Amino acid sequence: MKKFPEGFLWGGATAANQIEGGWNKGGKGWSVSDCARAHFDLDVQNYEGHNHITTKDIEEAMAHPEDIVNYPKRHGSDFYHHYKEDIALMAEMGFKVYRMSIAWSRIFPNGDDEKPNEEGLKFYDDVFDELRKYNIEPLVTMSHYEPPLNLVLNYNGWYSREVISFFERYVETICKRYKEKVKYWLTFNEIDSIIRHPYTTGGLIEDRFEGKNFEEVCYQAMHHQFIASALATKIAHEINPNCKVGCMITKLTYYPYSCKPEDILKSQQYMRNIYAYSDTQVFGEYPAYLLSYYANHNIHIVKEERDDEIMKKYPVDFISFSYYMSSCVAMDDSGFEKAAGNTVMALKNPHLKSSDWGWQIDPLGLRISLVDLYDRYRKPLFIVENGLGAKDIVEDGKIHDQYRIDYYREHFKCMLDAIIEDGVELMGYTSWACIDLISESTKQVSKRYGYIYVDIDDLGQGSYNRIRKDSFYWYKKVIENNSLDFE
Repeated sequence: MKKFPEGFLWGGATAANQIEGGWNKGGKGWSVSDCARAHFDLDVQNYEGHNHITTKDIEEAMAHPEDIVNYPKRHGSDFYHHYKEDIALMAEMGFKVYRMSIAWSRIFPNGDDEKPNEEGLKFYDDVFDELRKYNIEPLVTMSHYEPPLNLVLNYNGWYSREVISFFERYVETICKRYKEKVKYWLTFNEIDSIIRHPYTTGGLIEDRFEGKNFEEVCYQAMHHQFIASALATKIAHEINPNCKVGCMITKLTYYPYSCKPEDILKSQQYMRNIYAYSDTQVFGEYPAYLLSYYANHNIHIVKEERDDEIMKKYPVDFISFSYYMSSCVAMDDSGFEKAAGNTVMALKNPHLKSSDWGWQIDPLGLRISLVDLYDRYRKPLFIVENGLGAKDIVEDGKIHDQYRIDYYREHFKCMLDAIIEDGVELMGYTSWACIDLISESTKQVSKRYGYIYVDIDDLGQGSYNRIRKDSFYWYKKVIENNSLDFE
């Protein structure tokens, strides 16, 4: 019988900005996600259209604080009021770990506040206590797509060096408060995504940087996040030497479309663009190829004297990542059919099937990704996002999502092969998402990921009741057996 390692951390993942709701409750301030509008008229594969935002868009969002239809992240799945019920359902599945995030603006409503919001701190105390009741370990992301909006409007987001000190204050506050409750931390969710959606990750709005090279603005902001991540690692270890701090990247996997050397070179270049961000956080320095890119594209990063020392001194303990799909690339991609993916558009692989949203399903790509990452870093890995966004149908109060079970089964087989055959050290797995929530890419709830169905539609209408899907019971058996051999 093939089993996963003893102590393997099985669980699920969500993010506060997509599940929590209660956006203006308990002293919480505005975050960038509270202004993320749903564009119901756009094609689901038009990622740029769904995520482009301007200063005018922000002003419009703030002028309508009562609007939860066009701004669905304001209601999410209402975890804020349902967390006890939701955690009990996670416990019923046998979760060992729950990946979640803390909403920065629930702790420091404006980001630059001198003192934290006690009501916000108390909310997460209650969540962590509820998890502890069921022996579920929290894996907590410090910053997951929701910088406080005030930092955008008055500091231009992570482009400002000042935001590092605000983040340090926030990290010190949560690490001290939850010292006995949180063992595993992640600093920034998909830190590399600042290049693809700079507003959500870095609080950057292009029209506020008139006359500047916006690509340089994004890389400068990312530099500040690298420093902040290293300092967060330092703070967390000083407060609790036994805690573990990881980075988190978007693991996009690219294959050459053909065996033409030009296509192979192109895929290598694309993959370097993925690894640049984990390379920096694991090795504590910018890789030579990223520095070459800066030099060749006239990108100048402003550093302070000790920045390189800080990055080198405080690398992460483990590497976590999201994996949903793979794509193909060619040196000349004209005339090829393209497919959507996790924040990208790339060439469609004719050998793969696609999800309802056009993302190509590639379980073997997960094994390839695990091997590549482990060979590169020789540090523990953690899959913290992987899942299938699909259209679920309720029939007689039940959801028969065999397609989701099939998806997970094939990915889990490839995880086992990576562990047993390839020697990969994999700490755990948290599927995205364990409960239906607002999808990041299109701001829809109808793009459902969970083992648990939430009775709401894209307009926020519904009872918010929770229903166990067929995949709920299947995943429960996987965790119980720590294996797929029960079938």
